[in-house]
Amino acid sequence: MICIGIDCGTQSLKTLAWDSESGKTLSASRSYELIEGLAPGHKEQFPGDWIDALESCISELKKKGLDCRDVRAIGVSGQQHGLVVLDSHHEVVRPAKLWCDTSTAAECAAILQAAGGPRRYQDEIGNLLPPGFTASKLLWLKNREFDSYRRIRHCLLPHDYLNFHLSGEMTTEAGDASGTGYFQVRQRRWSTSALGWIDSERELSECLPTLIDSNRASGQLRRSLSRRWGMDGRVLVSSGGGDNMMGAIGSGNVRPGLVTVSLGTSGTLFSCCREPVVDPRGEIAAFCDSTGGWLPLGCTMNVTVATGMVHHGFFGDSGLREFDEAVAGVPPGCDGLLLVPYLEGERLPDVPDGTGVLLGLREKTARPEHLARAAMEGVTLGLRYALDRMRELGIDPEEIRLIGGGARSPVWRQIAASIFQVPVVCPGGEEGPAFGAALQAYWCTTGGEIGDVTDRFIELDESTRCLPRLSERRFYERLYALYRRFSCELIESGVFAAHRELLG
Repeated sequence: MICIGIDCGTQSLKTLAWDSESGKTLSASRSYELIEGLAPGHKEQFPGDWIDALESCISELKKKGLDCRDVRAIGVSGQQHGLVVLDSHHEVVRPAKLWCDTSTAAECAAILQAAGGPRRYQDEIGNLLPPGFTASKLLWLKNREFDSYRRIRHCLLPHDYLNFHLSGEMTTEAGDASGTGYFQVRQRRWSTSALGWIDSERELSECLPTLIDSNRASGQLRRSLSRRWGMDGRVLVSSGGGDNMMGAIGSGNVRPGLVTVSLGTSGTLFSCCREPVVDPRGEIAAFCDSTGGWLPLGCTMNVTVATGMVHHGFFGDSGLREFDEAVAGVPPGCDGLLLVPYLEGERLPDVPDGTGVLLGLREKTARPEHLARAAMEGVTLGLRYALDRMRELGIDPEEIRLIGGGARSPVWRQIAASIFQVPVVCPGGEEGPAFGAALQAYWCTTGGEIGDVTDRFIELDESTRCLPRLSERRFYERLYALYRRFSCELIESGVFAAHRELLG
């Protein structure tokens, strides 16, 4: 049986055709851009670009040898928190505002005020409300683009929109829904109260997709797509889910005891739990997963976006090996160069006005290789803060599974092991959200336990395993303490907000 996993990310869409019997895979991807020329903090994309990328990827898979007649199921992973709004004719009203859009800070404050304060909001939802969550995007449209807002008849997440394109059904599941800001994560249901805090005069619940269990199908592939792609018979479209939830499945993180760290555009840490884990400080998101459990998660907005900025700015067209060699030639701590990588805002900690800040820039450290290592270390130190908060909430892993583009770097894997003080290892073969979506599609088709599915099909690549180095652990503990002190002083001083005001 062949299952196709689709991962709609911020920078590209990836498709993976996986044969459950032979284990063979074919993959294709297409990149797309953010809309240019928007004000700082605004991050938007055209949903039609995702559809065009999907069509292109399916065509490439067929050229690579995929026999679409053998495809039996399709699963979709989507970037979380984005808002896709459709009118009564199912046409897209405006571009999608994405997870990394930090322009809605004022709307977050307004929703929390309407709720009676952050504590009452968290009591209702289970989470606090960072600017990236979907709820504030809806209020932003109501406040800033009312003509578009009043045309809205359907509010979908990116993965919901792709499922609708595939099946013609508007559904969602608890994992992705739990990142909207209007979903009760403990009870796994929509919150009418939170929707009322966005708009007390409109029944926004009527605009939401149908909530289904994660092991159920969204529907069957549309006949028009079946004919165009050459797929015979009944092709199931699974419930799908958010990219982090599919990343958990794709890395085998479906039972308590593991933490997965994704080194992608953003950085995420998550762990499967049997009960909700609600952080009173709201720093760790109390998400549901896409298997029927919960997925406490910490997210930083800047990971490979920071290393990529240095790579492209100072190393040009050189490959990963050359970049890694440059980083490896610089000692831990970069001879005193430290990057606080908030670039265009940060989510953990909540610094929507943040930018990148360098400490220790001098003649010796003003070199591309030092900037490269500072970027790699800085984003990993930011993830360490999230990991420590998870430990405070009772999640203390013995092993971390690394996924995402950054996990391909041997140097970065060793830095991560020493900073996290935990052994790290990568899943073997395919991993991550696209494979997780294919595995979930298989599970939705065959039934049984998701853990049995991941045990059967996921192996670890022991050649990637890295243990913390004792000398580096001690040094990185001191560096992490300095990083926390420096970043906290920057935030508490109000310098980021003053800088943003200066820039207008």
